[in-house]
Amino acid sequence: MRLRTFAAGLMAATALSLSAISADAATKLIISSWAPPGHGMNAQMFPQLIKMIEKATDGRVTAQIKYKLASPPAQFDLIQDGAADITWIFHGYNPGRFTVTKIIELPGYKGGAQAASVAYWRAHEKYLKKANEHKGVMVIGLMTHGPGQLHTIASKKITKLSQIKGLKLRLGGGVSGDVGAALGATGIRVPAPKVYETLSSHAADGVMFPMESRKGFKLDDVAPNVYMMPGGFYRGSFAIIMNSDKFKSLSPADQKALQEKVFGEPLSRMAGGVWETNDKKVMEAARGNPKVSVTVASADDQKAYAAMAAKIRDKVVQEVNQKGVDAKAVMTFIQEQMKAFK
Repeated sequence: MRLRTFAAGLMAATALSLSAISADAATKLIISSWAPPGHGMNAQMFPQLIKMIEKATDGRVTAQIKYKLASPPAQFDLIQDGAADITWIFHGYNPGRFTVTKIIELPGYKGGAQAASVAYWRAHEKYLKKANEHKGVMVIGLMTHGPGQLHTIASKKITKLSQIKGLKLRLGGGVSGDVGAALGATGIRVPAPKVYETLSSHAADGVMFPMESRKGFKLDDVAPNVYMMPGGFYRGSFAIIMNSDKFKSLSPADQKALQEKVFGEPLSRMAGGVWETNDKKVMEAARGNPKVSVTVASADDQKAYAAMAAKIRDKVVQEVNQKGVDAKAVMTFIQEQMKAFK
């Protein structure tokens, strides 16, 4: 009996030891993230990505999120230099570096963040990647947040489009900067993690953000007013990128598994779905919160903004065309993909 007990204990100990060795042997990718831990990208998207990676590689590859490795605008260089393996970037933080990515940010597309993200990836594969604006890193996913809306501090409740003129607004760059200029606002450039501080100190009167950011950046505390433009004032363009050398260091089998089962459209679809789900949840919470005022733009204001948006689109079309990409063909393709999205 003692011998059997000893043998059973030895087998269990050996199994635990082998399990530990296997865990230690797994390749661990470092994910750099710049938003707060409670933000949807960190609380939901990256954990889901890690599970997808582990499942596709049978546990041979995993990942870990680390914070404050670099500022939001420095994330691209962080990955290119190999200081981390994966991150997400907002294209508007690097003006002049990215142009063709503005095509997905334009106002006028109909549909949620998931449909837009899938359409964006397909447009990238068909049209946009030839511009080579992500040279030096590997693009493993693309996504947009939901329709961007205006959130303002308590003393600056907006009920008419014309009232935006003269406001100091935190704008992230890209098309949101073009939108702010068209509306007559003064743009203030600070990274998203600094928005709470910027609004609480009244250094800005408001911010253009999707609805989900009310939770991710605690806007209920500092920006109780929402002025909504149906369809949004703009969308935000993001890429999920990876260090190319790190990817090449993985086994051929794991590279193939990640390419076929995780990276590209599967990741873009999942990430866009996180944005969209959180948009809906936060919108419901805002409408049920007596401390939050939500004003939907009137029919006249929607018409007035549509005229502004047409000029913004014309401007971006010219910029994208100069990069050798047929902007109107891309816009039409995105619209068709979003309409047919399932």
